[in-house]
Amino acid sequence: MLIKLKELKDSNSNGASAIDIAQMLNLDRANVSKDLNKLATQEKVIKTKGKPTLFKINDGYNKNQTNNGESKEIKEHNVNDTSIMDIFLEKNPSLYVAVEQAKAAILYPPNGMNILLLGETGVGKSTFAGLIYRYAIEMKVKSKNSPFITFNCADYANNPQLLLGQIFGVKKGAYTGADLDKAGLIEKSDGGILFLDEVHRLPAEGQEMFFTFMDKGVYRRLGETDSERSASVLIITATTEDPNTTLLKTFTRRIPMVITIPALKDRGMEERFNLIKQFMIEESGRLGKSIKVSINSIKAFLSYNCENNVGQLKSDIQLACAKAYADYLSNRKDDIKINSVDLLSYIREGLYKEIEHRQLWNKLIDINKRYCIFDKNEEKIIFEENTTDENIYEMLDLRTRELKSRGIRGIELEEEMEKNIEDYFKKYMNKVYGKIDTTNLNNIVDKDIMEVIEDVIEFCEDQLKRKLDKKIYYGLAVHINNSIDRIRRNKKISNPKLNSIRKEYENEFEIALNAIKIIDRDIDIHMPIDEAGFITMFLIYDDQNIKVVRSDVKIIIIAHGVSTATSMADAVNSLLGSKYAIGINAPIEERPKNILEKVKEYIRENQIKTDILFLVDMGSLTTFGKEVESEFKIKTRTVPLACTLHAIEATRKAIIGYSLDEIYKETLEVNNLYDNNVLDYEPEESEEKKLAIITICTTGEGGAKTIKTLIEDSVKFDHNFIEIVPLNFIGKENIYDRIEKIKKAYDILCFVGPFELDLDYPQFMLDDIIEGNCIDNIQKLIDIEKTYVKMQETLENKLKNVDGKAVLKDVKRFSKTVSEALNIKITTNVLIGIALHMSCMIDRLLEGKNIDDFQGKDTYIKENLNLYRIIKSACTSLNTKYSIIISDEEICCLMNFFNPKVYLKNNPHK
Repeated sequence: MLIKLKELKDSNSNGASAIDIAQMLNLDRANVSKDLNKLATQEKVIKTKGKPTLFKINDGYNKNQTNNGESKEIKEHNVNDTSIMDIFLEKNPSLYVAVEQAKAAILYPPNGMNILLLGETGVGKSTFAGLIYRYAIEMKVKSKNSPFITFNCADYANNPQLLLGQIFGVKKGAYTGADLDKAGLIEKSDGGILFLDEVHRLPAEGQEMFFTFMDKGVYRRLGETDSERSASVLIITATTEDPNTTLLKTFTRRIPMVITIPALKDRGMEERFNLIKQFMIEESGRLGKSIKVSINSIKAFLSYNCENNVGQLKSDIQLACAKAYADYLSNRKDDIKINSVDLLSYIREGLYKEIEHRQLWNKLIDINKRYCIFDKNEEKIIFEENTTDENIYEMLDLRTRELKSRGIRGIELEEEMEKNIEDYFKKYMNKVYGKIDTTNLNNIVDKDIMEVIEDVIEFCEDQLKRKLDKKIYYGLAVHINNSIDRIRRNKKISNPKLNSIRKEYENEFEIALNAIKIIDRDIDIHMPIDEAGFITMFLIYDDQNIKVVRSDVKIIIIAHGVSTATSMADAVNSLLGSKYAIGINAPIEERPKNILEKVKEYIRENQIKTDILFLVDMGSLTTFGKEVESEFKIKTRTVPLACTLHAIEATRKAIIGYSLDEIYKETLEVNNLYDNNVLDYEPEESEEKKLAIITICTTGEGGAKTIKTLIEDSVKFDHNFIEIVPLNFIGKENIYDRIEKIKKAYDILCFVGPFELDLDYPQFMLDDIIEGNCIDNIQKLIDIEKTYVKMQETLENKLKNVDGKAVLKDVKRFSKTVSEALNIKITTNVLIGIALHMSCMIDRLLEGKNIDDFQGKDTYIKENLNLYRIIKSACTSLNTKYSIIISDEEICCLMNFFNPKVYLKNNPHK
């Protein structure tokens, strides 16, 4: 394609359109457009604005090449903040716990922790050890030139003396045949990492020698008695055996980080597909040609019983590729092509498994696809469609035969075919690809794009038979512009409520679908169907009060043991005074498949249609979420290694109405009570958040900035302490999502705007600001908050056993937790009282002192049982972090702060 562009360049310096190239190459215009845009992204061609869009060779492309052949784009990618471990985790999510443990071990001061890797044969322990080494270099824990020595203890297991000599080194004459002094692997690994595989083959004597080295960093070569040697080596060991029976306890105690690598059968279909893709691309690199693999072959590789895990999967793929290459060389096939009939019989059995991994097929394959093409030069998989003139009906006929051959009949067959038809037309409507440049309604939206947006808005108004409100006009323009820009930057547009929007607003959704076709046609861009859902929300806007839509997330606990999960759920429900958390037990002797069916049956019986957070302990239970998503088409998240504290936090957030992702992230953050491991998201900053006054307008940020100027001219405040944050209102519910994001960066003081929101914060109207009626009230809020901040200095001087700044932060979080659960807003004066009381209480408990009995304690708790349970559950994290026990007497004192009756009695002027 670049050659054809060069030919056109010689005759036309302005460039060529996608249609010109398509006609010259006799190819489909949409496919050509897609490839041209890809070349533009790689900076190999230049894409011009206007209609039609033109492409021409980028003469300066080679200048951007680095000396080693890497492009500027690739070089920049290499210096981003994503670590090699994070990249690995994207395609291997079941190894989340293992990766986090490995990170912690490498980064643990001063020299890292020794590691023991557990797992069946072939799970990839050696590969993971190598990944740990590369991560250590990336994080600059080890130097680039530091050694990484790998040694398999099984190679010398029949000669223990020789085995120990290999590891520790040998002094001349130490044993018969030891003719020379010889350095051992520890000496060669100095400053780096030594990986000992099959460490259970190390004799007891060797284990004892080894833990002496791990303790003191010193060792002797075999035969040395008069001197000691020292080395700084991080030890990674691996075994397929139970360490409790094959290794000395004195040895395993020196290895604090034990990491289990899950078996292939526990790693999920999508991960297995990623492995197949990786191995196929590696073989393509060795053979120097692309490899075609039939969809049935992919299904077989995904589902067959691969007893020896990743190692066997790789070997089986190499064998299949070798056979295909032999057929190609002997001219039996025109390409290197793998068909299911060519596979070994035990691999083909994977085709006949009953389990249908529909979710994966829907992501990867529509009913026209017959081959995956793997190429070392292509990161993405290329799909080859049938080249015959088969139409949709012939495709459906083939699909019907395929399903029937697998024993699928009746209603299940009808449902499957209906889904395939729906998928076909969904994908058929989105076959146009491309990108477009954008800049900035009046310096915000590019002129060419604005013309298209005006066509879209005119079309929508004509179909709706009404004019769009001016603020919707502007909001829709900015939104479409942002969507185009997002696609240009290869960012995904996803609308999780697409199906409900489509059903609830059928007419507007149909209009929106046609609107995105206008954009597709005029800008040559692939606008996904999800975007129609967003445009629909603009079209149905009205001026009714804007309400917060609370999420309904189900919390399901699954844990191994006869009553582990139900006991945890009962404890959580008792603390929170609810019956919200559900426990499903997984007896050790019961097969995971049966447990999964119990979970599915519970979802069916209770007709659950909302999001689910699964709290599980370990093993195959971590995969249940994906299975549920696949069958029920509902969104799930899974927290592994869950404890009661996780369950309390998740259930409490769910009762309040937090979204699934919010609950998931904040539940994971419970881990911060124990360590500082990096999670799979960014937690809140450790530094204190600034206060914020939020100004809101409906026509863009200009109005909000005007309000900001009015406040700055009327109120006295320190800009280092308080920030005024402008916020524009776009859409019907989106403002609450944006406010939730702002709350993560700021502590909100109040809102100022032209209308009232459904929020429990002080709110002031725009006309009051202009007339100066509420300036004193805002000033009072600021002054009280300044007093609250000064309290930190008081606590730091007063407390003996705990850091004042740290405990104040924890107490503020406690107050927020309780007020959210009670759905009340506590005044700043009361918050200050709570902070002083609780900070001193924690300090006192750490000193071993308790308060006197609370008079009438039992009666008070009984009369305020819900309040008692909420405060007791909120105290759980404090008990855990500070290793204290907050007694019922202390809880009753805290209840006084939050009890409205007591509060009003002590503050009658309120």
